[in-house]
Amino acid sequence: MMGYEHMNQMTMTTTGMMKNFNKVGPINTPRKKTTRRSVSAIDGGAAATAAAAGEGDRPQDLKTLDLSGMSLASLSASSINLASISKLDLSNNNIQQIPESLVARMLNLWKLDLHSNQLKTLPNSIGCLSKLKVLNVSGNNLQALPKTIEDCRSLEELNANFNDLTTLPDTIGFELTNLTKLSVNSNKLIVLPSSLGHLTSLRVLDARLNHLGSLPEDLENLVNLQVLNVSQNFQQLKTLPYSVGLLISLVELDVSYNGIKVLPDSIGCLRKIQKLSVEGNPLVSPPFEVVENGLEAVKQYMSEKMTESNKKTPTKKKLWGIGKMVKFKTFHGLSSSPGRSPGRRTGGDRHGDEREGFINVSDYRQIDGIASPRHVSLFNPRRLLSPLSAYFSPPRYR
Repeated sequence: MMGYEHMNQMTMTTTGMMKNFNKVGPINTPRKKTTRRSVSAIDGGAAATAAAAGEGDRPQDLKTLDLSGMSLASLSASSINLASISKLDLSNNNIQQIPESLVARMLNLWKLDLHSNQLKTLPNSIGCLSKLKVLNVSGNNLQALPKTIEDCRSLEELNANFNDLTTLPDTIGFELTNLTKLSVNSNKLIVLPSSLGHLTSLRVLDARLNHLGSLPEDLENLVNLQVLNVSQNFQQLKTLPYSVGLLISLVELDVSYNGIKVLPDSIGCLRKIQKLSVEGNPLVSPPFEVVENGLEAVKQYMSEKMTESNKKTPTKKKLWGIGKMVKFKTFHGLSSSPGRSPGRRTGGDRHGDEREGFINVSDYRQIDGIASPRHVSLFNPRRLLSPLSAYFSPPRYR
């Protein structure tokens, strides 16, 4: 049996070890940095900074602020260093307005997600976001986009689906030259601005479920466009521009459920096309039986039709302005060759025409000869107006 003294010694040893362990302190386990969401982060104050940056982080190190799904109804200027935020998610709230001053301070923001709110307008100060690349404003009540959005020249993706948009800024295509994806489906758009033809970086254009009656004519400059969807425009879209067939990078074209009767012959020129959706249209050309045979059959049909139409088109022979010269009596149709009188046939001119005013082009010098450097001096005003001019002399009568 263990003695009392020996037990007392073991107790003292255990007590000493516990004291040493308490001096070491708790074991520090690595903590993953997360962005905490809090309503107070919107209203300002010290708690806002801590909630947004995460415990132990400094406000100036903040990169992402996620306040989605917080049932927020309004925003106010915050004490957070907004210039340090690169991504802001305010989606799935009840926000009706965004303060101008709040957006103007987000100088380094490159992604802004505002989808599924109650926004009726966007602040004009959105034009201050020169580094913004991704903007999502879908699922709101927007009737128009501010013109200042054209100042967001770094913008690459714009999602404005499910709004009440009736127009887009007229010059949007001249300014947002880096835009690669434009989604404006499920709106009330009647036309697309003609400047869209200048979005040479655009790869995806989604304008389905609108009220479009036509598309811009000059689409051939969209050399990188791969997906074009203009389906389900309530039967109001009845024609497609010829330039659709000149989209050299187009892979997918969806024009289904419209009022289109004739596809442009240029469709046969789409070499990279892999998916063509034309169902739900009262098509006459190509006929239904061709469409049933698939994409290649449609391309071949349209290509053959284009070839036939080119053969039937007459080539107009140009007379280099002779018609105008005759009309204004500066170029007479009577023979001016020496020794030949108008209205008289010669033995070597059996096919001549005795009608007065008949133009025999062989009696005059060719336009190339007149325009050559050798004859430039002949166009001197004094020479042209001289009664002795060989080119514009008055008719000779006998």
